Amino acid sequence: MKIRVGILGATGAVGQKFISLLEGHPWFEITAVAASARSAGRAYGEVVNWIEKGPIPEAIARLEVQEARSDHPNLACDFVFSGLDASVAGDVEEAFARAGYAVISNAKNFRMHPDVPLLIPEVNPEHLALIERQDWGSSGYIVTNPNCASVGLTMTLKPLHDAFGIKQVHVTTMQALSGAGYPGVASLDALGNVVPHIGGEEDKLETEPQRLLGGLEVPADFETSAQCNRVPVVDGHTACVSVSFVRPPSSLDAVKKAIRAFRPPLEVNGLPTSPDRALELLGPENAPQPRTHVDLGKGMTVSIGRLRPCPLLDVKFVCLVHNTIRGAAGGAILNAELLAQKGKILRKNSEL
Repeated sequence: MKIRVGILGATGAVGQKFISLLEGHPWFEITAVAASARSAGRAYGEVVNWIEKGPIPEAIARLEVQEARSDHPNLACDFVFSGLDASVAGDVEEAFARAGYAVISNAKNFRMHPDVPLLIPEVNPEHLALIERQDWGSSGYIVTNPNCASVGLTMTLKPLHDAFGIKQVHVTTMQALSGAGYPGVASLDALGNVVPHIGGEEDKLETEPQRLLGGLEVPADFETSAQCNRVPVVDGHTACVSVSFVRPPSSLDAVKKAIRAFRPPLEVNGLPTSPDRALELLGPENAPQPRTHVDLGKGMTVSIGRLRPCPLLDVKFVCLVHNTIRGAAGGAILNAELLAQKGKILRKNSEL
């Protein structure tokens, strides 16, 4: 029998991506969808403005939408994914944790909480130990996945930090329109244009990688400077990255070897959403490109290209991450799979 899943924020862009990616999942089955009060009490297919490719799964279209409430957290499921907007996510996610649910969140509200894991399974699965510190007055807990651009940056930094120790990072991102949700950026702002500001984004890139690459108590000790831009690309956040090292590599080949040798921890291997290769080092000088490479590994592989010496720091490269799959819903699903494998997600009372 599959583990029952509820989706908080089910009508939004991230909620829809959860529904799309979970169709046919071998471990998980969606049994509850929740959204705002204006959608509650009606069939999901009647209220959602569906923007995903392909039709709404029939079984989901028939589900009655529940209200995502902080004063009455009660869904017929074993755990919940949260695609809620940050403006409401904090209270609702905490309420569900207090009610005994495992909450796998895509929102930013608890990412930097000292007792809440900020998780990329290939990078820091040991951070799940933080769950044991949480005390919501129940068996519930919260686990978060990072900002969508932070995911791609951190995954590319992981093998480099392990091999050489990172001292400084400079990153400039070119972030896809889908990262702004729906309806997102106005067409007259987006078309033929670059918007050199994304609210709150640079702070996340300058703080989240250190927490992900550090220990349970102390973040990794390196400095990051980030500049973030919105560009007219549908899916795929591209980042131009320069890095300096504590122990500079002997050659560029040594850096390539470190990237190619990267393997996820054994506990991540074989999870349904885990790609064959978490990182893909590409050879062509004009790679990676969102149009060509964003769907590698079904959107779960982070691609790296243009690796070369940097005249200011040590090396520079370009990386690409699928922001709504690896950087959002797909990453959260992989987190839940790891938790389920470790026995951290249990079936609740079927009468709930």
